[in-house]
Amino acid sequence: MFGRDRIEYKTPEQMRIMRRAGLVVADLLDAVREQVRPGVTTAELDAVAARVIADAGATSNFLNYHGFPARVCISVNSEVVHGIPGQRVIEPGDVVSVDGGAIVDGWHGDSAFSVVVPDADPADLELVRVTEEAMWAGIAALATADRLGQVGEAIDDAVTAAGGLGIVAEYVGHGIGSAMHQPPDVLNYRSGHRGPRVRAGMCLAIEPMLVRGEPTTAVLADDWTVVTVDGSRAAHFEHSVAVHAGGIWVLTARDGGAEILARHGVSVVPIG
Repeated sequence: MFGRDRIEYKTPEQMRIMRRAGLVVADLLDAVREQVRPGVTTAELDAVAARVIADAGATSNFLNYHGFPARVCISVNSEVVHGIPGQRVIEPGDVVSVDGGAIVDGWHGDSAFSVVVPDADPADLELVRVTEEAMWAGIAALATADRLGQVGEAIDDAVTAAGGLGIVAEYVGHGIGSAMHQPPDVLNYRSGHRGPRVRAGMCLAIEPMLVRGEPTTAVLADDWTVVTVDGSRAAHFEHSVAVHAGGIWVLTARDGGAEILARHGVSVVPIG
């Protein structure tokens, strides 16, 4: 299962189980997205995720992960990632990022989205749009990449083309499978390192985090919540993606990524 580089290479059957986990994650994120509105607390949004996971007969991979106390991370405005749900009330104009996951039969799914609550600042809408587009640019690059570093290059190029946004470098994508976080790291920027060779059996979480200001971050006293030092707003998108003998399949997207990746000239292939 593990190669010499300690990357866990999955069988088609294992990836099919990860697809089931990925669809649970899609369900929970859709349910949470529907409830993001002014007056709702982040704890109430976490409760929505908990119900979806329980109803699916799945397990949360966030709850109690190194002590994390919730089923999803909810990060608001200058919070980049790993925000802990609580009594914070969502306000008009907030940028809300939700990161969630699930385990089915021992295999993991992980995905994230950001949304701007009306009435939205156009600059925040652009931040969210570019972050999502950068994620899809990275996924599209994975379809033909020889080395994993090409994914970071594609993300970096998409952000650079949009202009005016910073890429958070301290937090990156990762391998995923029988654990939520595995080798290899998936960088969100051009580094000069080629990275490992892309091979069938890899499953990767691709997740750029962008900010409107300087991409320098700090961790709050709760030891989880990552914030921008300058207080600028942040956005985060993520999908788990399988590389298999026939191509790529976005495990946490309902259509496997087909609609959006077609715009990038990429045809997705269900796992055979």
